[in-house]
Amino acid sequence: MTDLAARPEDDDRAILDQWYPVAFLASLTASETRVRLLGYDLLVSGDDDGVAVRRADTAALLPARKVHACLWTTLGRPKGDVVEIAEAAEPDRRVVPCGAINVRTSGLRVVENFLDMAHFPFVHTNILGAEPITEVAPYRTEHRVDVDEIWATECRFEQPQAARSSVGGMTTDYAYRVASPFLTLLYKSCPNDPTRPDVICLFVRPVDQERSVAYPVMFLIDENSSQAELAQFQQRIFVQDRIILENQRPARLPLSPKAEIPTRADSVSVAYRRWLKAAGVRYGAIG
Repeated sequence: MTDLAARPEDDDRAILDQWYPVAFLASLTASETRVRLLGYDLLVSGDDDGVAVRRADTAALLPARKVHACLWTTLGRPKGDVVEIAEAAEPDRRVVPCGAINVRTSGLRVVENFLDMAHFPFVHTNILGAEPITEVAPYRTEHRVDVDEIWATECRFEQPQAARSSVGGMTTDYAYRVASPFLTLLYKSCPNDPTRPDVICLFVRPVDQERSVAYPVMFLIDENSSQAELAQFQQRIFVQDRIILENQRPARLPLSPKAEIPTRADSVSVAYRRWLKAAGVRYGAIG
């Protein structure tokens, strides 16, 4: 029996009219694999001759895109294509898929956690932060209306090991970009090139309202680390996050301003929640 509550309502266009990752390209086979997106079962296949994504219940063929190391599809009618990442086209960057990670919580919670700097010293101790340096310095948050994205800029944090290639601690500059409800990017100082940032992407597939699959993908400037070392560094960080995420209650993200009390450090989270609420997002959210 189909659980209709696991699917977005037909008028939740801010959720339906988006592109979502359903697999890493490297994992595709000619045989069909069943995946779940927004409460719908899909059949995914791919080989050198092309890719196919179908709804399992109707066999309807869905749009498909191969970009940013992932296969993407949509259940709606997106206004544009999959998010553009200019750095992905730079020939000297390493493209590092970091494995599909299941998380038992709303995909909106996963994105918001990615935006949170305050937890660095306590959850990613001696990697992205360490006591006694726990203060999040003031930063700028804005809604860029022309592209309908949330940005946080002028972020800065002292980090013992900002990247796999870091030797010693450094002050890391950050800029966060939320391009759609379940898609966010981080531009951060690169230890190997002070003129260009590393780019860390978090593409989230909402399985249903309280289950998600995260697809971290990095576009890095690093000639020395192996592909496995780079992926394992990011996986270690995300697994630490998953412990926190799966213990947050409620699992769905509250959008009411009175539901959870923010601090100054949470200004990007506040902007994200307001943006979701203004767009009419209900899937994976409360209030």
